[in-house]
Amino acid sequence: MINHVNIAKMKKIFIAFFAFLSIAASAASGADNSTTLRYSRPAEAWVEALPIGNSSTGAMIFGGVDREVLQLNEETFWSGGPYENNNPEGLSRLSEIRRLIFEGKAKEAEDLIQNSYMTPQHGMKYLTLGSLWIDFDHSVNVNEYVRRLDIADACATVDYTADGVKYSREAFASIPDGIIVLKLSADKAGALNFKLGYDAPEGSTVRADGSVLSVTVPGVGHEGVAAALTAEERIKVATDGKTVGENGCIEVSGAKEAVIYVAAATNFVSYNDVSGDAAAKADKMLADVNRRDYKKLKTAHVKAYREQFDRVKLELPDVESSSADTDLRVAGFRDVYDPSLMALLFNYGRYLLICSSQPGGQPANLQGIWNDSMNAPWDSKYTININTEMNYWPAEVTNLSETHEPLFDMVEDLAVTGARTAKVLYGARGWVAHHNTDLWRACGPVDHATFGMWPNGGAWLATHLWQHYLFTGDKKFLKRYYPVIKGTADFYLSHLVPDPKSVFLVTTPSMSPEHGYTNTSITAGCEMDNQIAYDALENTRLAAEALGVDKAYRDTLMSVIKRISPMRVGRHGQLQEWSVDADDPKDEHRHISHLYGLYPSNHISPFRTPDAFAGARTTLMQRGDMATGWSIGWKINMWARMLDGNHADKIVRNMITLLPAKHGNDEGRLYPNLFDAHPPFQIDGNFGYTAGIAEMLLQSHDGAVHLLPALPDALPAGCVSGLKARGNFDVAMEWGDGQLKSATVKSNIGGMLRIRSAIPLKGKGLRAAVGECPNPLLSAGSPRPVEVSTECKGLDRRDIRAYEYDIMTRPGDTVKLSPATR
Repeated sequence: MINHVNIAKMKKIFIAFFAFLSIAASAASGADNSTTLRYSRPAEAWVEALPIGNSSTGAMIFGGVDREVLQLNEETFWSGGPYENNNPEGLSRLSEIRRLIFEGKAKEAEDLIQNSYMTPQHGMKYLTLGSLWIDFDHSVNVNEYVRRLDIADACATVDYTADGVKYSREAFASIPDGIIVLKLSADKAGALNFKLGYDAPEGSTVRADGSVLSVTVPGVGHEGVAAALTAEERIKVATDGKTVGENGCIEVSGAKEAVIYVAAATNFVSYNDVSGDAAAKADKMLADVNRRDYKKLKTAHVKAYREQFDRVKLELPDVESSSADTDLRVAGFRDVYDPSLMALLFNYGRYLLICSSQPGGQPANLQGIWNDSMNAPWDSKYTININTEMNYWPAEVTNLSETHEPLFDMVEDLAVTGARTAKVLYGARGWVAHHNTDLWRACGPVDHATFGMWPNGGAWLATHLWQHYLFTGDKKFLKRYYPVIKGTADFYLSHLVPDPKSVFLVTTPSMSPEHGYTNTSITAGCEMDNQIAYDALENTRLAAEALGVDKAYRDTLMSVIKRISPMRVGRHGQLQEWSVDADDPKDEHRHISHLYGLYPSNHISPFRTPDAFAGARTTLMQRGDMATGWSIGWKINMWARMLDGNHADKIVRNMITLLPAKHGNDEGRLYPNLFDAHPPFQIDGNFGYTAGIAEMLLQSHDGAVHLLPALPDALPAGCVSGLKARGNFDVAMEWGDGQLKSATVKSNIGGMLRIRSAIPLKGKGLRAAVGECPNPLLSAGSPRPVEVSTECKGLDRRDIRAYEYDIMTRPGDTVKLSPATR
């Protein structure tokens, strides 16, 4: 009979023993516990491997002793080719669909949508390039093994000793040079011997010519769209040993050092142009680094990476177990609260965004740039009913503005393809995108009517353009993208229709994403639609005002804005998700779409809309604290916006739970390599977490720069620098004993700085704030009206105490703040 109690005890002893070994090794190396992922064994599964990337190319590094594997991706290698998925039959049935919805026959409307609006094309797939492998034959007499990902300089390393020889590997994905570089070395001359080969997808060719391996990977067709892309890879080995290339492999013997260069490219030029020369691109990338030594390549890589990463620094306390292997830290987090692990996960999100989204490239998709399958979950597309947007929540507030640029480029593309979708599907002006898109910028509805008939994805994406302007104050940027922002307003101006049961304008057909209260999700005028339509119209109005253009058009926008339904608090005290009071207080659905107005938008405020704020709190309580990984990331931000640091911290604890690669854990939300688990892996949860930690420390959406708005009791001390507030203010803070000790705010473009704090402050030139904030980049705007159901028995209103101060700044000014004596 198996003694399960003894097995459990032995497992704890085993984990504790390896934690002790890893702590000792980490302490000896001087590794920073908030910027280093560390493991004392190789990865056995993909979600244990460590990611590197330069936006265009990504690799997952396994760190095997006998065999090293680098699974590879190139950001433009997708299935299919240029296409559109606009069904022209839909427009002829639109009036009938709307009539059915307004008559309460939404299921019949859904069937009609399915038959007239959907197409066979539901989006193309993001693909893998396969895997580079290197055989060493070091499987015996191996000790002192450690693999690391140092996110302070974006380098992954493996070190171990085999038969008395110390072997080291160092890999990075160079942002300036666009290639992946792997250095192999031994501390004994002639001791480095290996064989390099490639496992490629079906139909690929692998050729060895001297010291260069050439790989050609054909694209694949999908859902009736023929393959239009081919990927080419060039893998070069430079070594002081002997090199032989034959039979699709390269063998190196008698070496002390070798450097492997990996270049990858496709023939993709743009969403409507596939005329590129993939082979020529890959060859040129290798040629460009051919005469530069490893040290210079690494120096250029680290410099480019740190220029972005070093802007923000978060310091939270270590605990005794902070130096343990990363997966053990996650596994033990519920028992041993480890603030430096929270800082590591925050830093990791910024690292992943830098690695997966750089100017000139594609936006980070559902898995960033990392995918090991030809059939990834949800095709690893751009899911734009929250997931793609969540990828970029950290971009501005954590001072990585340039990582936002690929998303802006995609939105600009969608404004073109989406204009045709708006015309063909709805007979509308402007442009529209539904809940998914891909490399080819398809804008029509996909999957099924109950998921895809949601015409708000484009407008949500366009709010990122407006938010970038609020964070930077860059009017040249606003002028360039104003037509794109205006296009979303034009769509709603021509798409909103009167609700026959009220005086309001509504979007229909639509849904509250992936959710419903009857036998269908299809509806009219749900709250999220109202919020996004409001933002599209109001952001356009404010953008036109900032640019001094389109006065008559602004008046038109305002007249329509006034006809959007107010937010409603229902009979259970909840913010209503739909136009009818149908929310189930026991519903714990992962999407909390009607709280878009709480985060990422700013419709819901304790100061301007206290009833909606109370309703949002009730909704959050009803939806519960556990969810899929990305939803947990969203809830961290929402509870931060509720100014409830302790509850936000509770959600953080739900996020930092281990989902082992080979063993089930229904509540695990982080894989051993810290990838977020839906499950399966979705990178949006990583980015949502990072944005959430920033939101707990700094907010600027509600009319002021709010310092430490949601600091939990469990983090009484720490410091952060480099966070960005709207108005283009850089903020640094130190706190102790649970409250602010000091803060500095740098004004990059000048203007009125309004500060909000839970404690009174002092500082040179500081004066008590009066009235609305005069800085338009910080202004919260006019509050939306709120209606409370007569059946509501009471609202959980909270008295939020805050001190507000103003100080006029000039570009380059630094404002120093400290607690005032009461």
